[in-house]
Amino acid sequence: MLSRLLFRVLLSFLRGISLLTKEQIKYYHEEGYLLLPDILEAETLLELRRVTEEVVSQAKELTKHSDVFDLEPTHELNKPRIRRIKRPHLVHPFYKKLASHRGIIEVLMPLLGEDIRMRPAGKINMKSAGFGSPVEWHQDWAFYPHTNENVLAVGILLDDMNTDNGPLLVLPYSHKGPIYDHHDNGVFCGAIDVVREELNIGSARELWGRAGTITIHHARLVHGSAANHSNEQRRILFYEYASADAWPLAGIESVEDLEEFNSRLVQGKPTLQPRLEEVPVRMPLPIDRSKDSIYEKQKAVSRRYFDNDD
Repeated sequence: MLSRLLFRVLLSFLRGISLLTKEQIKYYHEEGYLLLPDILEAETLLELRRVTEEVVSQAKELTKHSDVFDLEPTHELNKPRIRRIKRPHLVHPFYKKLASHRGIIEVLMPLLGEDIRMRPAGKINMKSAGFGSPVEWHQDWAFYPHTNENVLAVGILLDDMNTDNGPLLVLPYSHKGPIYDHHDNGVFCGAIDVVREELNIGSARELWGRAGTITIHHARLVHGSAANHSNEQRRILFYEYASADAWPLAGIESVEDLEEFNSRLVQGKPTLQPRLEEVPVRMPLPIDRSKDSIYEKQKAVSRRYFDNDD
């Protein structure tokens, strides 16, 4: 018996239509985000959880951050508290395979076009029960401006997400506004001072959903998340995607080469002709190279919005 998702994907091929409705596509372009249930099959979600638990178990002996793991301040030996798994597609083959999941690609094509590349800096943000570090308000675009704005992030909920466990918060319509200053004392810190920038955070929306739900948000959308105040963990796997003709303004973001750059194509064909749009850009420089994650960068913020216990 075909699963609901497989049926929808097959139907989309037969009819030549998208998994997204016209209303959803319009909503994304106007509001800057989407919340989509029932994209992943139950067995895929179970495997995602299993693989993630397997990867987390490798952090038991760590005492400091590594190339793979970013640790919570409360991390202890043999009781790992991980706040981020970095570049998961390089950590386990399942994550790389999942990035090309047909259901996800079918959702992305109406938003990004037929040719889609995965960016190299995906992550799994993990909020431990009762603490789970917050992420200050920011725009992904501030970290990696491109030649055009066909850039977005997909979040896959590994756990149910609700108001108590640090859900993703988004500021609707903000993707149509400016790129806010993400600097503090002249150094890029990856966070917005919402008082200085006069942001109306009161209009923010919480994204709730069951495990297996996916979120989509535009790279210019202002977003963040509070600490986890519940007794359950909250994990989200984020992939970042761009149209193949959207090239990073800082250059190819890898120690590899053009071949590696093009190997991250998940749909369609590569191109050597970037499409140029008039987009707002504020370069993420200078940076403190001793701080290699958003959590460490945001510690430098003089005026933080979310409460933190570190």
